[in-house]
This record gives sequence, C-alpha cells and structure tokens, in this order.
Amino acid sequence: MTTTRIGYARCSTDKQDLAAQQVALINLGVAKDRIYTDHGLTGTNRLRPGLDQALAAVRAGDTFVVSKLDRLARSVPDARDIADSLVKRDVRLAIGGSVYDPTDPMGKMFFNILATFAEFESDLIRLRTREGMAIAKAKGKLRGKQPKLSEKQQKELRRMQDTGEYSISDLAELFSVSRPTVYRTLARYPSAT
Repeated sequence: MTTTRIGYARCSTDKQDLAAQQVALINLGVAKDRIYTDHGLTGTNRLRPGLDQALAAVRAGDTFVVSKLDRLARSVPDARDIADSLVKRDVRLAIGGSVYDPTDPMGKMFFNILATFAEFESDLIRLRTREGMAIAKAKGKLRGKQPKLSEKQQKELRRMQDTGEYSISDLAELFSVSRPTVYRTLARYPSAT
C-alpha cells in the first residue's frame, strides 16, 4: 500500500502570501497538487473549505502535513479534535518535520504545548486589536462603518418615502443601494408625519 502526503496551508488575511508555507510543504515531501489551502480565513474559524477538502483527501496510512501547528488550529480543543479524528482514521499528523505520535507521552505533551501556544498567540492578537481599536476610537479616528448615503441623500430618501409614491424597491433602485440600506436609513430618519 502506498502512502500519500497531503498538505494544508492557511493564512488569515488576503494580504498574506501562502508561498512560504507551500514551499515548506513541498520540502516536507508533499506533492504540489496535494496541497490544500485557505486564504483569508483565521485558524479560529472551523469553517475552512480547504481544510475540509484536505481532511477528506487523506486515507488510512496517509500523512497529513502542516508546516506549523498554528496553521491548522488556533485553539487547543480544535487542534485536539482534528488530531484525534486523524488518529481514529489511521492517518499520521506531521507538524513540520515531526510526526505526532499520540501513543508517546512526550509527543502528546509537545502537541498540547504547541496547541496552547497557538491559542495564546491568537488571544494576544485579539487583545491587541481590541486595544488598538479602543485607542483609535478615543482619538476619534475610529467611527465605525459610514452610511452609504450622504445626509442630504438620506433626508431626500425619507421625503420621497413620505410622499407614498415610492416603494422600498423603487427607492433602493433610485439611490443604487440595497433594500436593507433603505430600511436602515428610514429608521434613522423617522417620518415627520
């Protein structure tokens, strides 16, 4: 029976590049056409189509390869869940150049430590983001999402709605916005009548 090495690479934002991870996976013995990717999806998001495809592609005896554990999961429970499901299917998990062995106490401990650090790093990123947003908001630089229509357009939309001559769909088409945008605008500017 021949074994296959299936690789998985992920980056969190569209601005990041998967090339370094793909090269690392190729250097770890994964064929280029056996690398599955997710671009712009965080490791805390379990809904990752590339990961699902990679997990579906591995068969008993195969090796599932990631360059680093944090590319696979950003929480201990998620990492454990994925690793346990691979073990149940008789699929080996390779993290970088090391193969995870669930029967080895040292291997299990090392895996858990790596998963804990991945989760810790994710938590730090979230904390820094919240702190940065709070500082920006305090300085008046973070005002949230801006309305699609100017204040003048919003008042005109309300005026036109009050005439009773225009439906929500008509207003959405006239102002080139979605129906929900029309509803939000009308909610912000209550009828004068």
